Amino acid sequence: MNKVVREHYPASKLPQDLREGLDEQATVRVVVEVEDIPPLYDDTLSGFAAEMDARPRSMTAREAIDAMAEYRKTNIRRVPVEEAVARIRELRDEWED
Repeated sequence: MNKVVREHYPASKLPQDLREGLDEQATVRVVVEVEDIPPLYDDTLSGFAAEMDARPRSMTAREAIDAMAEYRKTNIRRVPVEEAVARIRELRDEWED
């Protein structure tokens, strides 16, 4: 840990917020220590950081087809084309007004 100590330092040289309540003629002992804050990418986060920096991998055609098939199995509600078109037109018309 880094530490700086100044003995008999004139209070008048301190910043205003540190001088509050002190006599201008007083001398003080000033101790400055660097806080021990772990770096953002220490060993505990290295896997997470690497994951965040990695580019997302695109799906292969086979994976996309399998994902669509899985979605269709679990989401049985189907929307007819006419209803989908009507919804889209309604949303579009909201923005034109």
